[in-house]
Amino acid sequence: MDKKILIAPSTDPVKTVHEIIDYAESIKHNADFLHCDIMDGSFVENRTYSYTTLGLINEKTLLPLDVHLMISNPSKYIDKFLQAGANILTVHYEAYKNKKKLIKDLEHIRESGTLSGLSIKPKTPVSEILSYLSYTDVVLVMSVEPGKSGQQFIEDTYQKVVQLNKIKTDYNVDFKIEVDGGVNPNISAKLKKYGVDILVSGSYIYKSDDRLVAISNLR
Repeated sequence: MDKKILIAPSTDPVKTVHEIIDYAESIKHNADFLHCDIMDGSFVENRTYSYTTLGLINEKTLLPLDVHLMISNPSKYIDKFLQAGANILTVHYEAYKNKKKLIKDLEHIRESGTLSGLSIKPKTPVSEILSYLSYTDVVLVMSVEPGKSGQQFIEDTYQKVVQLNKIKTDYNVDFKIEVDGGVNPNISAKLKKYGVDILVSGSYIYKSDDRLVAISNLR
């Protein structure tokens, strides 16, 4: 039997908090998470919303929140996002100059009862994060450059999924593999074959005439 792929529609294409709440309501019967893209205008070019808005979203939706911090100083804000209701809290490997601080933050997220996530940009090789995978519940592989929706899927992502699954076996570590960026049904079928666990989709789901069907088409 094929394993179930979890789908996390992204808030990235949605403009206002009220629209995000309406969007979450429209997909709640078929989505597994709401993927909340948090951008600070520094780590990435775009800017989205803060932990205050995330808290409001959490109050208004039953979907678990998969929170992706694309920010320059995640350590400063982790507790705020935990308190706001993150169920998965993902930080970027590239945001940390001090890698001991990265380990400390991943451990802190776990100790809070939230799943710890570690994301890598397309140009960061999987080998760079090997030492941190035992502290990580979810590895988020960016299949586009973070910060802008509507980009084309980067083909090297497939190999990263293969490498991560091999690491899980070779090193006896357990984490979910998540992919974010440019995902459509043809790409999701390939990613599923290579062993992905969670798929993030922004524009494909948001712009679909029937969002529930679009989610089903990705599974």
